[in-house]
Amino acid sequence: MTDTANIDARSIAIIGGGPAGLMAAEVLSAAGLPVDLYDAMPSVGRKFLLAGVGGMNITHSEAAAPFLSRYREASPWVGEWLAEFDAQALRDWIHGLGIDTFVGTSGRVFPTDMKAAPLLRAWLKRLREQGVRLHTRHRWLGWDDNAVLRFNTPDGEIKARAAATLLALGGGSWARLGSDGSWAPLLSARGVDVRSLRPSNCGFISAWTPFLSERFAGQPLKQIVASTRSPAGETISRRGEAILTHDGLEGSLIYALSAVLREQLEARNKAELTLDLAPDHTQTQLQQALSQPRNGQSLSNLLRKKAGLDGVKVALLHECLNKEVIANPALLAAGIKALPIILTQTRPLDEAISSAGGVCRSALDSHLMLKALPGTFCAGEMLDWEAPTGGYLLTACFASGRRAAEGVLAWLATP
Repeated sequence: MTDTANIDARSIAIIGGGPAGLMAAEVLSAAGLPVDLYDAMPSVGRKFLLAGVGGMNITHSEAAAPFLSRYREASPWVGEWLAEFDAQALRDWIHGLGIDTFVGTSGRVFPTDMKAAPLLRAWLKRLREQGVRLHTRHRWLGWDDNAVLRFNTPDGEIKARAAATLLALGGGSWARLGSDGSWAPLLSARGVDVRSLRPSNCGFISAWTPFLSERFAGQPLKQIVASTRSPAGETISRRGEAILTHDGLEGSLIYALSAVLREQLEARNKAELTLDLAPDHTQTQLQQALSQPRNGQSLSNLLRKKAGLDGVKVALLHECLNKEVIANPALLAAGIKALPIILTQTRPLDEAISSAGGVCRSALDSHLMLKALPGTFCAGEMLDWEAPTGGYLLTACFASGRRAAEGVLAWLATP
C-alpha cells in the first residue's frame, strides 16, 4: 500500500466529478484556492454525458414559483440554492462557456446542438486553466484515524490532507457510472443522519399476464393521461406517453408521478394508477359510440375507429377489465377513461434515473456543511431532495455545488 499525503494541505478536496462537484471546483478555484477533484471513474461527468444522450435538457424555462414547486417538500431548502443560482443564471453561465441554448416547445432548455459533450469539454478546459487538478480512478474510502482522506487508486491506497472537503458523490442510481451510494455507511458511521436511498424517476412493476407481457412489451402508450392520489388525497394528473414493459410501466409520464407512487408503495405495499386511454373523448361520447350496432365489426376495430385505441391499449383493457365490463358499453367507456392499474414495486434503484433520500437537511448547516464534521460539505444528488426530469435535477445540482462552495469560502474566512 502506498501511503502518501497531499503535498498541499491547503488544497480543497472535492470528491465527485458530476455537475455539483465540478461547479464547486469552478467557484473555489476562481477564488484563488488550490483545488483537487477526485473521482472514482476513469473520467469525470459520466452520468452528465449519459443524460445528454438524445438531447441535453439542461434546465427549464418555467416561471420561478412553479419551477420551485417541482421539488415538493424540499422546495424551501432547494429554494435557498436557487435564490443564488437559478435557471436563468445557469443559462447565462452556459453562454459564458460559448454554448448557446434554446427553449423547446415543452419549455425545456437545451444547448443548441443538443449535446452534453461540447459543454463538458469547454467546462473542463476552464477548470484546468483555473488550476483545478483532476484525479480520476480515485475511489474515496473515508477517513483514517487522523481524519485524513483515504483513496483507493490503481497504484494502491493513498491519503490526502485538505483544508476543507466537499462531497458531491451522487445518489444511488447508475452505479456503473459512479453513483452507487457507497458513501452512505461512511457518513452514517460518523454520526451523519442519512435517509435511505430509494428510486426516483423510475419505472414500476405490475403483474401482467404472459399474453400481455409477451405480445406487447416495449409498446408505447401514446396520448394518455395518468392519474394518482397524493398522501393528502389530492388527485395528480399528467398527460404524455408511457412504455408498457414486460412487467410494468416506464417512461416520462410514469417518472413524473414516481415520487407519489413510491410513497403509496411505502405506505400500503401497493400503488394505484388510473389511465385515461382516450383523453380527447368524453365518457359520454365513448358510451354512445360503443352502444351503436357493430355491423360485423370486431370490438378491437370499433375501439380503434371510435375511440382511437390501438392494439396495445385494447390489450391493456382486456388485461385490466373483466368480460362483463367489456361487454357493457357504459362500463367499458368508464374503464377507458379511468383504467385501474395496480403497481406492486418500483424498478430497482440502479435502474432509476435518480434517487430520493440521502444526507438529511437537519445534518447540515445553511452552508451545506455537516454539523458532525466541521469543514466537510455536501452537494448534489447525495442530499435528501428529489425532482422530476425536465432540467430540474441538473439545475439544483449545479446550484447546490455553488452553495456548498460558497460555504467553504465562508468557513475558511471565519477566524
